[in-house]
Amino acid sequence: MSSTEKFLVNAGIVICSLIGIYYLVSSKGNIDTHVDENVSGGGYELLQKFGFNVDDNSFERHSLGFNQNLGDLLLWQGISWDSIIKLDKISSDIYSIRNFRAKKPFTLIRKDSCTAPHCVVYEPDNYHYVKYFLDDQVRVEIVNKDIEQKIETASGEISSSLWLAMKNAGIQGSIIDKMEDALASSVDFYHTQKGDKFKLIFERNYVDGKPAGYGEVISAAYKNEYGEHFAVFYENEKYAGFYDLEGRPTKSTFLRAPLKYSRISSRFNRRRFHPIKKRTIPHLGTDYAAPIGTPIYSVADGVVEIAGYSKNNGKYVKIRHNDIIKTQYLHMHRFAPGIKKGTRVKQGQVIGQVGQTGLATGPHVCFRFWKHGKQVNHLRENFPPKDPLPESQLEDFFMHRDSMVTDLNKVAYPGEVLSSEDNT
Repeated sequence: MSSTEKFLVNAGIVICSLIGIYYLVSSKGNIDTHVDENVSGGGYELLQKFGFNVDDNSFERHSLGFNQNLGDLLLWQGISWDSIIKLDKISSDIYSIRNFRAKKPFTLIRKDSCTAPHCVVYEPDNYHYVKYFLDDQVRVEIVNKDIEQKIETASGEISSSLWLAMKNAGIQGSIIDKMEDALASSVDFYHTQKGDKFKLIFERNYVDGKPAGYGEVISAAYKNEYGEHFAVFYENEKYAGFYDLEGRPTKSTFLRAPLKYSRISSRFNRRRFHPIKKRTIPHLGTDYAAPIGTPIYSVADGVVEIAGYSKNNGKYVKIRHNDIIKTQYLHMHRFAPGIKKGTRVKQGQVIGQVGQTGLATGPHVCFRFWKHGKQVNHLRENFPPKDPLPESQLEDFFMHRDSMVTDLNKVAYPGEVLSSEDNT
């Protein structure tokens, strides 16, 4: 080997070493890097990762700093600026590289430590990952992960709040909302009491053997001072939703509040002292305090009459539900996508976010309920339930109900001892 060849080989080794050292010690870009080993039982067990052979590829985990973007990192990694521009354009219609969040890991895949990456993999949620190919043909591909769904049970007793009781039972997040929806007509979740008990059967999703999220609540029961309340999910080609044991929908025609997990900070009061104007002014709505960005829900089906702004109301939405009732949602931070005059909305649909716009001393939504053109206290209204299942559906529903209640009776409330018959 000539001296020139020796020099080139040594130079290559030095350059590779310097690149490795840079990513291990550099703090300028707040980069977190390691190579996935996937070792189990002393040898490589996982032959593929993200569809690539682990023996033929190197996998490096990175995360962007708050002042970084993916383009800058790829440029340093040896990707041409033309390829980065092309990737930015192509990805905008699929999953834009501009959606990468600081400190959320992604993976660079390369043939070896001295070559530029040929693919970037980003996992925006538990159920998908996005592959950004950087080889001769720049392209983007979204891959759905394999999901295993299991039926699980939980029970709990309230000591301070439903949220804490369900968290202590090993469940949280969206499943709490769904249990509230399941029992909405029979249980007032704004006035739960210490000692109330619940149990439910639900779906949990697993990806790669790890919990990844929730499916649906299948059945639920809640026991309080007024007795035991049941709800089961029933679905056929015409109907889908939660029903009580008699086949009546568990949701009434109007939700009791436009927010979840909020508190009433100011009630309907015709002689309230206004905290900003410093004089007695009727407060013809109910204020629900919550952090900015909290979702606001339409309390019933309807059509948006106004999605606009005024000095006092800030950003607000007004919805017509029928010829008698309209509702208003004030001081929003922003409207939900598609919410504008003439938009049809469904009960429980997100129409905006809690804010502090207009005449507001703190983040909240002022909820106003109009009946026959006058504002009334909605907390004093008795909302009828939705129409029950028709007679033609009841026989099938009752068979389904009996099966669901039998399964639910096999789940014990805290402190309850099931008989041998319950477990069969």
